[in-house]
Amino acid sequence: MPVVNRIADFSADMTRWRQYLHTIPELEFECHETAAFVAERLREFGVDELHEGIAKTGMVAIINGQGDGPTIGLRADMDALPITEETGVDYASQNPGKMHACGHDGHTTMLLGAARYLAETRNFSGRVALIFQPAEEDGGGAGVMVEEGIMDRFDISQVYALHNAPGFAEGTFYTTPGPIMAAVDTFEVHIQGVGGHGAMPHETRDPVMAACGIAQAIQTIVSRNHYALDDLVVSVTQIHTGTVNNVIPDTAYINGTVRTFDPNVQQMVMRRMAEIVEGQAKSYGVEARLEYNVDYPATINDAEKAGFATEVAREISGDDRVTGNTGREMGAEDFSYMLQKRPGAYLFLGQGEGAGLHHPKYNFNDEIAPVGASFFARIVEKAQPLS
Repeated sequence: MPVVNRIADFSADMTRWRQYLHTIPELEFECHETAAFVAERLREFGVDELHEGIAKTGMVAIINGQGDGPTIGLRADMDALPITEETGVDYASQNPGKMHACGHDGHTTMLLGAARYLAETRNFSGRVALIFQPAEEDGGGAGVMVEEGIMDRFDISQVYALHNAPGFAEGTFYTTPGPIMAAVDTFEVHIQGVGGHGAMPHETRDPVMAACGIAQAIQTIVSRNHYALDDLVVSVTQIHTGTVNNVIPDTAYINGTVRTFDPNVQQMVMRRMAEIVEGQAKSYGVEARLEYNVDYPATINDAEKAGFATEVAREISGDDRVTGNTGREMGAEDFSYMLQKRPGAYLFLGQGEGAGLHHPKYNFNDEIAPVGASFFARIVEKAQPLS
């Protein structure tokens, strides 16, 4: 079964929605204009319930099917990124320094397309809960919505989400059972030394050399403290210190990210990083303070639901265009919080060639919006068929 015919009929409307959303990117929980547009469309479609103001600007819309049954959740993220757009399209961002560089405008549009179809046809039992979420990029909006009780409040029994994938053939799907995306942590190291003249380093306690030593030693966590076949990434991404060429500064700052799947590996990294920072600081005669922040957990698909979602995707795109066991990757996603509470699956939808995610020239491919909307619609109809 290809794209649902009725969804194909209003694909031009979906393009208009998406391109309008692209002009009004908003960050984190401040998705006020985006949420207002989404709510207006949902009311037009005739959803049965609309619950707004969840996680500040998030919402859950309920569409009742025919007859009793469970509630299935479908999620789309709405927020943008603090990036200056360089696409040159005539519907480019009108909000300076903000852009939809990850395709959340497209994700929102796909779920709106599914909402319109499901509200018209209601060819399913039970209910569908349409989850429009802010703050995926930063803030963990999914976790906040879970903390505010959406899974229990709306009696959601299973939950699904999609993300576009640049560089993969247009309209293809891929996912995997079990872990699909990593847990993400961040760390900061604040180093306090004693500065002085660059010509008299013996009178200082040099934080620059300490920063270099700590950054290098941190890399040995991956190379010497964990089993080589366990996935682990530790990346130092920032070192800031100094202002001029003849002064040794007082302070230095290190920042980075850690990606893991296994909580035991995560705990080992935390322990070793604390030991390294303390030991290196002593060896260089400086003081150093480690701040380790545990962030989004690993995104773990339920194996049965991932298999079911794969079969639905094959109905939409064909057997040879869907991969159901692609393996995991080291990116992170706050949909993980929803999957901690309910079984479900997270899938990627190929959008063809073009700039990658989080790039100032990235742009969502409108041709795949009906594909994603069809997937969402068929997930509901297949999971909760009419008896």
